[in-house]
Amino acid sequence: MISGPALHEVAAERMIGIPAGEIVLRDEGTRTDWRVGLGAFSLAPYPVTHELYRAVVGEAPSDAEESSDAEAPSSQAGPRTPVTEVSWEEAVRFCNLLSRAAGLEPCYVLGHDPDARDVRCDWEADGYRLPTEAEWEYACRAGTSGVRYGELDDIAWYRGNSGEQVHPVGTRAPNEWGFHDMLGNVWEWCWDLYDPGVYGPYRVFRGGGAYDHPRGCRASCRRKSHPTFRVDDLGFRLARSLEVRPQLPTLLSPPAPGTA
Repeated sequence: MISGPALHEVAAERMIGIPAGEIVLRDEGTRTDWRVGLGAFSLAPYPVTHELYRAVVGEAPSDAEESSDAEAPSSQAGPRTPVTEVSWEEAVRFCNLLSRAAGLEPCYVLGHDPDARDVRCDWEADGYRLPTEAEWEYACRAGTSGVRYGELDDIAWYRGNSGEQVHPVGTRAPNEWGFHDMLGNVWEWCWDLYDPGVYGPYRVFRGGGAYDHPRGCRASCRRKSHPTFRVDDLGFRLARSLEVRPQLPTLLSPPAPGTA
């Protein structure tokens, strides 16, 4: 198993630094817009792979499933494919494990609530964490303002070209800032609660997956799931804080009548 500085190097994979800025987010369901200011942060160019996940944890969630089903088809999950079937809670625990193994300060303080409501993030820690959804969309757009940062077939594995299977990371074109697979291939967990007043502990995930139609592979598309659920096309990407700045949203348009 890889450990120490070597593990940190594998994890970082030349993580890309992003300067401070701001972004306007939108929820299509409620037709609500809000602005978020961002401090500088870094983000991995690819989602976490099976290779890295196994190096830290020992096995990926899909490994146990495959070994328990002798008649299951052979796995397409090579070392460079994104790890999937990882819950939000497992992703957070992975970040802490990786941080400790790499000699960094873990970001997350974990509690005992079955819905993970009591997980806290230390934004000043230098360890690995999940991106906020504002950070995620800011990195995905990479200065663009359209539905996507390029032609869908060029930048993403989706239902129209994936053969409905997840592909190795980095095999579609990156955006202008060097991030691959921000759209398509696998959805990616973010830190944020989706809408706590309506959906309680459900957390945000972004980006679209290999099984999705084009509508799911948009920079602004938001989805949600319970933090303990595993989904077969849902993974995550690593972030680190470079500058601490409170991400306080400023509401630009209230929810449309009847949608809140």
